[in-house]
Amino acid sequence: MLLMNLPGRELVLLPAALSHMWVKTVAATGDRRGSRTDPDWASHSLGIFICLSCSGIHRNIPQVSRVKSVRLDDWDDAQVEFMASNGNNVAKAKYESKMPPFYYKPTYLDCQLLREQWIRAKYERKEFIHSEKQEPYSAGYREGFLWKRGRDNGQFLSRKFVLSEREGALKYFNKNDAKEPKAIMKIEHLNATFQPAKIGNPHGLQITYLKDNSTRNIFVYHEDGKEIVDWFNAIRAARFHYLQVAFPGASDSDLVPKLSRNYLKEGYMEKTGPKQTEGFKKRWFTMDDRRLMYFKDPLDAFARGEVFIGSKENSYKVLEGLPPSTQGNHWQHGITIVTPDRKFLFACETEDDQLEWINTFQKVISRPMLPQEYAVEAHFKHKP
Repeated sequence: MLLMNLPGRELVLLPAALSHMWVKTVAATGDRRGSRTDPDWASHSLGIFICLSCSGIHRNIPQVSRVKSVRLDDWDDAQVEFMASNGNNVAKAKYESKMPPFYYKPTYLDCQLLREQWIRAKYERKEFIHSEKQEPYSAGYREGFLWKRGRDNGQFLSRKFVLSEREGALKYFNKNDAKEPKAIMKIEHLNATFQPAKIGNPHGLQITYLKDNSTRNIFVYHEDGKEIVDWFNAIRAARFHYLQVAFPGASDSDLVPKLSRNYLKEGYMEKTGPKQTEGFKKRWFTMDDRRLMYFKDPLDAFARGEVFIGSKENSYKVLEGLPPSTQGNHWQHGITIVTPDRKFLFACETEDDQLEWINTFQKVISRPMLPQEYAVEAHFKHKP
C-alpha cells in the first residue's frame, strides 16, 4: 500500500500495484502528449490511466471504457490486477499498432472534438488495429458535402468537396451538378486547423490555401464529428503523400510536423499605415508561421494585408513600445516590428496581450530562415 498526501485532498491509501503504476504514469505525463494535469483517473476496463478531461470522454463510451478515480474510488483486487498487467504502454502497443503516421494525435491543447474522435477511433472503433477502417481518410480520394461559410453574406450553405491525391487538389463546387469547381486548392499549399470558437461551431474547420500567393480562408463544418475529423485527416494524408514524393529522402518524423499547422497566435491589435501618420485601426491578426496577416473581421476570406517576419540574422527584430512621435493609437501597449525595409507599428489593449505577441514574434525571429522562405520573403518585397 502507498499512503499519499495529495494537494487539496485527504490522505489516500492506494494498493501497491496500482500506486506503482500511477507514479510511473505521472512521471511520464507530458512526455508525448503534453497532458496538463496528473492522470488521476483510470479506465479499469482498458487498463490505462487518464486525465480528468479525457475521463469525461471515456465515460461517454461505457461499453468500451469504465472509469474510476485513482484517488477517490474503491478498487477491488481484480481491477487492480488488471491495471497492473496492462497499463498505458501496453494499450498503446495494442491500440496504435497500425496507426498511420499522418493521423493527427491531439494534445490537451486541442479542441474537444479532436480529443473525443481520437479516443473513439482508438478504443471504440479500433481504427488503428484494423487498417481497413482507415479507408475514409487514407484512400487518396474523398468526396462529400460540407457546410461552407459564404464569403460575402456569411451564411453557411451545403457545398460539394472533392479531395484527390491524383489531381493534387481539394476542390469545391457551388452546385451539385456543376462541371467546373468554384475553387481549386493545391495540396502543396493546403492547411487545415480546427477553429470552433472563431467559427462558432464545435466542428468548425478553417481551410487555407494560397491564391496568387496570398492566403485565402474557407470556413466549413459538418454535423457529424467523425466526418469532419476524417476530412481533416484525409487532408493530412494527402499532404503526407505529396511531401513523400517532394522530399524522397525525408523521414516520417521530418514530414509529419509539416502536414498541418495551428496558428502561433491570433487576436486583435491596432495598426497604422506605412507612413505612420494615419490613425490606428483595430484589426484581427493571425500569425501563421512567418506570415502575419490582418483582417477586418476574423472570418474574412482574404487578409487586408500580410507581413513577412524573417529572422534576426536577416535584420528582423521586435521592440516593445512605439516611437516617441507616434500618435493616433487608442491602445497604449505598443509593439514595433523592424524589417529590412520598414517598421510596422502595432498597439495592444492589455499588457498581457502585448507580452504574448512579443513572445510569439521573438520565437519566429529567433528561428533561422529555411532556403524556401527566402523566396517567400522576396515575393513580399516585390508585392505591388
